[in-house]
Amino acid sequence: QVQLVESGGGLVQPGGSLRLSCAASGNILSINVMRWYRQAPGKERELVADITSGIGTTYVDSVKGRFTISRDNAKNTVYLQMNSLKPEDTAVYYCNLNILSTFPTSFRDCWGQGTQVTVSS
Repeated sequence: QVQLVESGGGLVQPGGSLRLSCAASGNILSINVMRWYRQAPGKERELVADITSGIGTTYVDSVKGRFTISRDNAKNTVYLQMNSLKPEDTAVYYCNLNILSTFPTSFRDCWGQGTQVTVSS
């Protein structure tokens, strides 16, 4: 059993900042890929950023220079620092982790519950 808990969403004005976090717990051996997605009303879910052990990070063009994904392996946690927020960043943000877990030993594709980010004046 693996659990993901997201936090950090909220309402901010344009130009403001938020930091999202996603913490995994349970029978975890390792986490290879950590990703952040977002889904705005009427839009398809979009990959925003990912971070892969031994490789690095990638970002969708619309957030480059404004968002930073990072991870704390000791805490099994991934973060998304969001600066210079724009109204078009408004969406529900979801973390997605590929986890090697036990009982039984297997790779699991795990999703957080989502956290709302609203950017409005």
